[in-house]
Amino acid sequence: MRIVYFSRDYTTHDRRFLSKLAESGHTVWYLRLEDDGVLYEQRPLPSGIHEVEWPGGKGSACRLEDWLRLVPALERVIRDIRPDLVHAGPVQSCGFMTALTGFHPLMVMSWGSDILVDADSSELWSWLTRYTLDRSDMLVCDCQAVRVKVQQLATYADDGIVQFPWGVDLRQFAPGPDVLRLHEKPGWEGSFIILSTRAWEPIHGIDVLLSAFRQAHTSNKDLRLVLLGSGSQAEQIDQFIVDNDLQDVVYRPGQMPHLNLPDLFRAVDLFVSCTYSDGTSISLLEALATGLPVVVTDAFGNREWVLPVENGWLATAGDAGAFAHALLEAAGSDISGRKRMSALNRCIAEERANWDRNFPKLLDAYERLGEQ
Repeated sequence: MRIVYFSRDYTTHDRRFLSKLAESGHTVWYLRLEDDGVLYEQRPLPSGIHEVEWPGGKGSACRLEDWLRLVPALERVIRDIRPDLVHAGPVQSCGFMTALTGFHPLMVMSWGSDILVDADSSELWSWLTRYTLDRSDMLVCDCQAVRVKVQQLATYADDGIVQFPWGVDLRQFAPGPDVLRLHEKPGWEGSFIILSTRAWEPIHGIDVLLSAFRQAHTSNKDLRLVLLGSGSQAEQIDQFIVDNDLQDVVYRPGQMPHLNLPDLFRAVDLFVSCTYSDGTSISLLEALATGLPVVVTDAFGNREWVLPVENGWLATAGDAGAFAHALLEAAGSDISGRKRMSALNRCIAEERANWDRNFPKLLDAYERLGEQ
C-alpha cells in the first residue's frame, strides 16, 4: 500500500511508528506539519521512509489560519503521491486538514490530549473535532478514555475505532544494572531519587511537581529529583528552584537522547508525572517496563495502568499537596514492597505494552481500510 503518515512534528513517538512502518513492506511518505523549534528527536528518519518536501514543516504552524493556508499544498501532495490511505493526527490539525481535502480513506490518530482536553477547550475546537471525526473512516487511539470521549463527540461505530497501547521496546526498557550511579553523587548518598521525564510545558504540571517536591522534601530530606528535559517554562522552573534553594537536590540534565533513557530509569527509585492529560503515556510505560514504582495523575489513561498501592500511587491533577503525600508514601514504603511493585510493573508491561506485539493491530487496520 501507498501510505502518507501526516503528523504535527517529528517526535520520538513519530519515529516509533515510522520505524515499524519502514519494516512493514508498505511504501510510506512522512509529511510534517511544523517544526516548532524543539528538538524532540535527534535521530534521522528510518531508512526507507520518504520525507515529503512541501511548504509545511519548516516553522511554526499552530493556528487554524496556518492550517487553512497549507490545505491547497496538502491537496497537491495527495494528488502527486496518490496514496491508498492517509494516516493523520492530531485530530484538530493534521486530521482536520486532511478531512478538508475530501480524501478517503482517512485514518485519524488521536494523540490523547487532542480528544481528552483540546476538544473541550472552545466552541471552535469542539467543531474542528466533530468535523474531522465525521469525515474520517477509522480512528486510532491508545486508551479506553479516548474511545469513550470520541463516541460522546460523534456517531462513531465501535468497530471503526482501533485501540491499542503504543507500547515500548521491552528489550531496551528493562530492569538492569545502575550504570549512572546517581546515588553516589556528593550529597545524594542514601537518597531516594524521583524521576520526571515530561516536557516543561503547562499541560505536564511541572510547576505542580516542583511544589509537591518542595513540600515533600521539607518532611524527608533524603528526597532528590531528576528533572529531565526542557520547554517553554524553563525560566519559571529555574527561578522556582533557586528561590526555594533546591539547587543541590534537583538535578537538571537537560535533553537526553532517547537511547540513553533506560539507564536513567534504572538509576532512580520512582517515576512521577503530574500531567493534566494523558492517554496511554509512553513515559509511564517506559517506567513500568523498567520496573519502577510510579506516582501519576489520577485521570484518563493512567487509571488503566495504575492501581493504588498495588503498583503505584495516583494523585489529583493540579493538587501539589496530594502529590507530595504520594511521594512521601512511596519513599516511606519498605524495600520488599517496592521490589514487589517492580516485578508487577514489569509483568504488566510484558503483557500489555509490548510494541512488537501491539503494532500489527495498526497494519491490520490498514488492510481493513484498503478493502473498503
